Amino acid sequence: VKGCLNGRLSRLNLPPVVMTSVIRQFYKISVHFSFILGEDKKFSFAVNQRKEFGNFHPENSFILMYICADIIQLRNIKVVGYIDMDIRENLKKILNTLPEGVQLVAVSKTKPVESIREAYAAGQRIFGENRPQEMAAKHQELPSDILWHMIGQLQEKNVKYIAGFVDLIHSVDSLKVLSRIDREAAKHDRVIDCLLEFHIAREETKAGLRLQEAEEILKSEVCRNMRNVRIVGVMGVATNTDDEDIIREEFHHLKEIFDDLKRKYFSKEASFKELSMGMSGDYQIAVGEGSTLVRVGSSIFGEREYRTK
Repeated sequence: VKGCLNGRLSRLNLPPVVMTSVIRQFYKISVHFSFILGEDKKFSFAVNQRKEFGNFHPENSFILMYICADIIQLRNIKVVGYIDMDIRENLKKILNTLPEGVQLVAVSKTKPVESIREAYAAGQRIFGENRPQEMAAKHQELPSDILWHMIGQLQEKNVKYIAGFVDLIHSVDSLKVLSRIDREAAKHDRVIDCLLEFHIAREETKAGLRLQEAEEILKSEVCRNMRNVRIVGVMGVATNTDDEDIIREEFHHLKEIFDDLKRKYFSKEASFKELSMGMSGDYQIAVGEGSTLVRVGSSIFGEREYRTK
């Protein structure tokens, strides 16, 4: 292996100091190959770096991934990233900041199965994805007691991929999508819990309903006749800004929408109780405004990700 490593390093024409560092760390780092053959017929794998291996430069990790892939003679490699954080410790820290009644959704979108397994081993059971096909593939590989939440924008044609197992859909933003969920759920003899997604941010590019649009859905005969969906709350994404006052104002507005809908349409429904708001950078503000579900990804799994073909 050392001979293969040195040979491939020499062809990369790396500076001597970088080459020395890569060779030294090669024997310390734990490399997990979790091969996933997806629809694009590319393999994905991740390099998992733990704290006990000391400092390890991202650039070296990137180089090592290609060396390892070359050594085992794989082709069409897609590098999905590496974990440079202790997932168990990160989960513990976040959970310690959440009051009773607030659940953590670990946002695992684009993360390899191995990362989810680490979070699962640490006790996490709720995971959020934003691509139905990716969620379906991970569902097949991971423990059956995981509760899968669909947090990304959902197209009608993709509901079929998750209807058989999804626990909660956060992103219902039209009557058409809700109707498709109802039909697909019926095929599996299930009732799927859903949240209405509201547009609360200043960016117009963000998805979501206006209050009037949501009320039109709830008043419609089509919605009232649905038997395989259950609306259990609301979801929203705040403006991407460092101004906490703006974020707090938007979350407060979503709580007002929740309260308004609860009073008008769900006063007798104990199941209408979920307020999904808050992500890695603003979840503590969201909790202060009444969030019951926070969607946290980068603070658990890390932000760095390299992609190539």
